[in-house]
Amino acid sequence: MSTPSFDSRAPSFRQELHVQRWDDHRYYHQSRVNQTLHLVSALTFLSAYIVVFFDPAVAALLGWLVAMVTRQSGHFFFEPNGYDEVNDATHEYKESIKVGYNLHRKVILHAVWILSPMTLWFSPTLFGRLPEPVGFWGHLHHVGWIWFVLGVAAVSARALYLGLTQSWRTGIVWVAKILTDPFHDVAIYWRSPLALLRGEWLDPMHDVQAEQVASR
Repeated sequence: MSTPSFDSRAPSFRQELHVQRWDDHRYYHQSRVNQTLHLVSALTFLSAYIVVFFDPAVAALLGWLVAMVTRQSGHFFFEPNGYDEVNDATHEYKESIKVGYNLHRKVILHAVWILSPMTLWFSPTLFGRLPEPVGFWGHLHHVGWIWFVLGVAAVSARALYLGLTQSWRTGIVWVAKILTDPFHDVAIYWRSPLALLRGEWLDPMHDVQAEQVASR
């Protein structure tokens, strides 16, 4: 993975995208287990990208139940959250500068995700917006539609917030990063399962160390 190089006074769209990806990689993907789970998540998301053209609700079920569960499990259960010796940064610092959803915001988002299907208990047709469900699959398909809308809303809301508090380009770049993360994750983490088989639990982050040496 190449290291970022840009003019901080006026970074281009591509340069800002590269920096967001770089910070995400070096700060939040040091665990080989997390990287491997991201690989599984990325392959699932890529499958969902195909399915969404035929059935957005099924794509959302794939995205939330498989891709998001594996991805966020890696962050919450396997990624180190103590002092980051590689980047010389505290966990609190990394959380404070996170452009997208940091761990605190992810907890809120996942709470909404878990609770959102409860609306179907009060109205199986979502107050007339969906057809009457038939059988278990009909109800599950409606849950998929709710989660599809939630996913779009979560990305849109964060992008809007970034646009209002930082810059509109930062928000648009973040959306581009989110949508292309599955392709990027496959490209940089496909070797992670092999590293795990060798007993390597943490990425030595040679790319980060090389960037630090180059910047001195």
